[in-house]
Amino acid sequence: MNVLRSDGPLVLRKSNPKGPEPLTHRRTDIARVALAAGTAGPLGGDAYTLDVHVGAGSTLFLQEVSATLVLPGLGGGQSRMSIKVSVAQGATFIWWAEPIIAARGCNHRHDVRIDLAADARLVLREEMLLGRHGEAPGDFSSRLRITRDARALYDQQLSFGPSAQGSDGAAVLDGNRAAGSIVVVEPDWGKAPPSAQPYHRNAALAPLAGPGVAIGAVAPDSLALRRLLHDGMNKLGAPWAI
Repeated sequence: MNVLRSDGPLVLRKSNPKGPEPLTHRRTDIARVALAAGTAGPLGGDAYTLDVHVGAGSTLFLQEVSATLVLPGLGGGQSRMSIKVSVAQGATFIWWAEPIIAARGCNHRHDVRIDLAADARLVLREEMLLGRHGEAPGDFSSRLRITRDARALYDQQLSFGPSAQGSDGAAVLDGNRAAGSIVVVEPDWGKAPPSAQPYHRNAALAPLAGPGVAIGAVAPDSLALRRLLHDGMNKLGAPWAI
């Protein structure tokens, strides 16, 4: 990595490992970049856009300095974060994101679209928290769409908050205040990804219709959620284990 330049609300910094990593642990031949907030927010009315391109044959480990706190704006408008990622032939993209916290009164839309080449690898962690400690959440909706070789592989949506009726029911959050997932795409799995494993009453590992798996969990707090998600990675064994 020869040049790293950024400006505005999203700041890029060259980084070192923060702890054990899936797939790239202790490797020194990859690009590690940390994404930091240059300003507070997103606030209501803000519209952020982030485009990421991982070049052919390269490996990018993208992490975040801290959690993202989504806040209401003075005008009460919706905030939006739109992220587009393309991962080229033979490349690997690992996005080890920190939690998104939907503060009381916020109205936020989070959209992530990832396009993978047929032989690209992906590890993506997402975590959402329903407000700060002891706080009711604002309105939050997210959508993660992943295509591989121009074909749909994964499309997941989540909404919670005052406007999302039924989100606190047994079919969605079941009274929990944290939700998250990890998606792993590994071309070497071919048509036989790891088998389904409901390894906890609040967490499961499920194969995708392609060479990948999705690990999903809900939990009462951030620490318990992180533990459940990483337990799912450990079910995959090396080099995915945390």
